[in-house]
Amino acid sequence: MSEHDITLNVNGEAHELRVEARTLLVTALREELGYTGANVGCETGRCGACTVRVDGEAIKSCTRFAVQADGAEVETVEGLSENGDLSSLQASFKENHGLQCGFCTPGMLMTAETFLESAEDPSREEIREAIEGNLCRCTGYHNIVDAVEQAATDGGGGDGT
Repeated sequence: MSEHDITLNVNGEAHELRVEARTLLVTALREELGYTGANVGCETGRCGACTVRVDGEAIKSCTRFAVQADGAEVETVEGLSENGDLSSLQASFKENHGLQCGFCTPGMLMTAETFLESAEDPSREEIREAIEGNLCRCTGYHNIVDAVEQAATDGGGGDGT
């Protein structure tokens, strides 16, 4: 197997590692670096549980090889909080009961965070469209939409505050 030396800049910290060419980004994050927030769900890019941000774009990390992220800025859900304090989006999810089992939550947060960076006063329909690539089997999405809507109204999300 061919191996490659890469650098992943995760949540502002550079990590040098050697990976096989076929190593998925989600695998490198979880197994090599210990960032376990991105979950492995469907492994086909349909569920969104593995969503992270690469150079500011929300991507499903089960569909990208780690070598494709060499040198990129990668953000995981662990990077949303600062000094143990929840971001306003995370706090809004907590306050609005936007999670139950929590499996989809990291991917949902990363997708919503990216959406809120460019959305001004989004409608509930726009929020639903933004998160449609992330599946949740527990909540029925109502509380998740409430949480994203509150974060947008409060001016949270998108800036980590």
